Amino acid sequence: MSDVRAGAVIRGHVQGVGYRAFALRRAEALGLAGWVRNRSDGSVEVLVEGPGSDIETFFAHLRHGPPCARVEDVILKPVGPAAGLAGFRILPSGY
Repeated sequence: MSDVRAGAVIRGHVQGVGYRAFALRRAEALGLAGWVRNRSDGSVEVLVEGPGSDIETFFAHLRHGPPCARVEDVILKPVGPAAGLAGFRILPSGY
């Protein structure tokens, strides 16, 4: 099965509650590659690559988040084809 790439912006109370570390742990457990970062508007952005079924599982976890988070919306965004990313990491805050 070939890998796919997916991106999303997660809105709600998702900064300062361990959301990025939660995403990192879930991605690593599923063997996914990519990154997660805080955005200046208070949302969190994620880009992930891997098998489509594992990405669906990952986004299901992100819709709930860690216990202190309150996820209001997970907005999927179009991205290009898989680029062979290695590992999953937390990036510095972005735009």
